[in-house]
Amino acid sequence: MNSIGQPTLASAGRVVPAAGPRRIIFATVVGTTVEWYDFFTYGTAAALVFGKLFFAPAGPGLATILAFLTVGISFLFRPLGAFLAGHFGDKYGRRGVLMATLVLMGASTALIGLIPGYASIGFAAPLILIALRVLQGISAGGEWGGAALMAVEQAPTRRRGSFGAAPQIGVPLGLLLSSGVTAVMSMIAPGAAFFEWGWRVPFLLSVALIFVGWYIRRRVEESPVFAQIAEHRGQAGMPIVQVFRKHALLVVIAALVFAGSNAAGYMTTGYIQNYATAATGPVRLQPEPVLWAVTASSVAWLASTWLSGVVSDRINRRNTLIIGWAAQFVGVVALFPLANTGNIWMLLLGLLILSVGIGFAYGPISTYYAELFPASIRFSGVSITYALGAVLGGSFAPTIAQALLQATGTSWSIVLYLVAMTAIGLVATLMLRDRSGIPLGPEHEREQAMSPLVWARD
Repeated sequence: MNSIGQPTLASAGRVVPAAGPRRIIFATVVGTTVEWYDFFTYGTAAALVFGKLFFAPAGPGLATILAFLTVGISFLFRPLGAFLAGHFGDKYGRRGVLMATLVLMGASTALIGLIPGYASIGFAAPLILIALRVLQGISAGGEWGGAALMAVEQAPTRRRGSFGAAPQIGVPLGLLLSSGVTAVMSMIAPGAAFFEWGWRVPFLLSVALIFVGWYIRRRVEESPVFAQIAEHRGQAGMPIVQVFRKHALLVVIAALVFAGSNAAGYMTTGYIQNYATAATGPVRLQPEPVLWAVTASSVAWLASTWLSGVVSDRINRRNTLIIGWAAQFVGVVALFPLANTGNIWMLLLGLLILSVGIGFAYGPISTYYAELFPASIRFSGVSITYALGAVLGGSFAPTIAQALLQATGTSWSIVLYLVAMTAIGLVATLMLRDRSGIPLGPEHEREQAMSPLVWARD
């Protein structure tokens, strides 16, 4: 038995030392923080720099849209990353997949920081940028499922939501770190210097973060649930095929749950920086205070995400998500009217309100997803579902928001879009039963395979 009351078996059947709860949580948080630091650094740079640097010939308005499109392109490749990670994670284990995705994300991010601009190498510049962004998408698609299962499958039942919040808080921590580093660089290299070289430093720092994440993750053992599956040779032959053959509708509905919060999340992690600082926009604030406001709001996102995991252990995952949708609705309605005042403190207030809602709608997702799928195909199930939700919700949310603003001339069109995505998340949540506390081990596969759709009969 390990320190949290679960047996830990190696694939050959021998007992191995297990990581304690603190090490598991720490390794999960650090790894996902590094991954999402890289991802959000790209989103911030796309909002502030990439339009002029890589797409200037398209003109100011279209260049901004093209820069945001590169943010969305990576999401289209998340399902590929989820497919590969799910297949290998269900067959060979969670730990190795997590190490591979960490290196892939860090290397592609660092290389982005070295790309010359369009003025130097012409069309090759945006093509290289897009290629590296695709690699980021593949890595992000494979990362989350493994991190979620490493945390949730090693958790005691009564604290599963708290453990499951660990990979979730890596997202706001990544935003906190990314926005903070970018804000510092905007102070060290203000104005033209930031455009010329300051934006590159946060990307290049990813090299150091790779080594930190690698060192910490390699000290955590394989998930005990997978070890038990391997011990009894219970791995699925083609797990991804079984996911779609038996659980296709579940995947779509559960993906819509995540899509609802993901669309709102990308307003704070890639769009609001451009909206609030554009010289021809309605707000016209300086980049530095906006970056600090986003950094501060990420603290609220972090706290509410962690709290939602704890709350979900008390009132179940489904009820916690419903609270999140209500809070997110208030946030999406408030953000843009507050930002349009042109007051940085009002913008911060709007970001804080929205961040709390996003945190509660996002925090329980990893545990919620893990409890939906049978053990033998769980990595594939949660990875594909999460990746599909990211495509449906966050992939082109900044692009859609910018297109709506340019087409209508009012931010209320963006508000209506976000309200609609919040409603979709709520309806999808109501279509699924709560499965808090369901046994996760392979010996309970039959119970896990029962449909969680509310209209399905057992």
